[in-house]
Amino acid sequence: MNVVVVGAGVGGLAAAARLATLGHRVTVCEQAPTVGGKLGRHREAGYTFDTGPSLLTLPQVFAELFAATGDPLEAVLPLRRLDPVARYRFGDGTALDAAADEGPFRATLDATLLPGSGSDWGRLYDHGARLWETTREPFLEAPLEGMRSLVRLARTRPRDVALIAPGRTLRGVGQRYLRDPRLRAFLDRYATYTGSDPRRSPGALAVVPYIERRFGAWYVDGGLGRLGDALAARARERGAEVRTGTDVTAVTLGGSRVDGVLLADGGRLPADVVVANADAEHLYADLLRGHPAARTPLAAVRRAGRSLSGFVLLLGLRPGAPRLVHHTVLFGARYDDEFDALFSQDPRPPEDPTIYLSAPADPAVAPPGGQAVFLLVNAPPHRPAGCSEPGVDWDTPGLAQRYGDRLLELLAARGLDLRPHVAVRAARTPADLERQARAVGGSIYGTSSNGARAAFLRPANRSPVPGLFLVGGSSHPGGGLPLVTLSARIVAGLVGPA
Repeated sequence: MNVVVVGAGVGGLAAAARLATLGHRVTVCEQAPTVGGKLGRHREAGYTFDTGPSLLTLPQVFAELFAATGDPLEAVLPLRRLDPVARYRFGDGTALDAAADEGPFRATLDATLLPGSGSDWGRLYDHGARLWETTREPFLEAPLEGMRSLVRLARTRPRDVALIAPGRTLRGVGQRYLRDPRLRAFLDRYATYTGSDPRRSPGALAVVPYIERRFGAWYVDGGLGRLGDALAARARERGAEVRTGTDVTAVTLGGSRVDGVLLADGGRLPADVVVANADAEHLYADLLRGHPAARTPLAAVRRAGRSLSGFVLLLGLRPGAPRLVHHTVLFGARYDDEFDALFSQDPRPPEDPTIYLSAPADPAVAPPGGQAVFLLVNAPPHRPAGCSEPGVDWDTPGLAQRYGDRLLELLAARGLDLRPHVAVRAARTPADLERQARAVGGSIYGTSSNGARAAFLRPANRSPVPGLFLVGGSSHPGGGLPLVTLSARIVAGLVGPA
């Protein structure tokens, strides 16, 4: 069959490699000049910055993908495990290094936080392990049919549904298992991995820290952008055509099913199957504009609300700057104030946000003695001037410069003054992400997971339009490199062999 993949993000490229391996004739259309989607890169003055993810988890997902489509992962893209996973500094000044191995990590918790914090974490970790065994197959590795999947599980495996506790929030799970408020803040942070509020996101997200700690946090020397390059190369090896600078403006239908795509240059590509590695709202609102089958899923996506976006500073540091570990997380004094600002009726950039820093110990990404630092804070989505939807007009003149200055001042106030050492500085706002990746509002994960059942209500991989499938972070099973890669496996299974 002829398959057109719209978008060359990780999900689209992984789907293309799998479908080409199954014998389909695959064409990937990417509107940007490079592949990778949100897994972007910026190069300037000898520095190379990842502008998207800074680590990957569940390495076995990538190992399976490469083994299923050709040479094994280790022959193409060796991974390096990070230790410590991150260095944390809480609002009261307490510092904590999260060692990669559980024994040292729990010992550090006991020595740094309330006595018994290591045991508290161990109970939460065991809960996460049970969640992983319960959710992995039915919810992460298989197609999801919204609440019907949860209802079916309730009939066949009621104890598993009780464990998932769809009425419990991540904040509630933390309050149940963890006595130290700093350790609860550590757990809350994982809600932002789905662009969500820990006070409203499902308790099932407690599986995320378990995954990170059980299977490790990994880095690709040279930057994670190399993963996009490797996936594009693998897709081409299997016979797929990958076209950059090729903008799809519409998915076309013949009768009730898809029959191709229209291109911005006036061309058309016929297709028996279209795989949309695009933001689900963009797909249903723009690429299927006006089609009756798009109305219900579009309404559902809009009801769910957009996930968080992010404001990014790329900082090239000269030799002599403080040496940073790969990941540093600096909490503000009042964590809930950040979510109040982000998820209010009139969202605004937080005044005292948690600051995430990534500074790989990798000579390939900076001049000798220098550091390539990626600074990220959670940010509300972009709202263009004149738009009535909640958000911030990130194109307001001077806003990015002022907010970047504010973040560097906060860093200095928290004991890490990088300002005298900055040789390169560049900003990436939610408006930039919207333009570069066609992510509506610059939302990183499409819809948020706010709502106790939201994790089970993401847009399905099989659309209501026959022959049209969704892959990527805005569809099931969710955002993040491993889940996006799993979505490609699900879609390849739904399409089947040629």
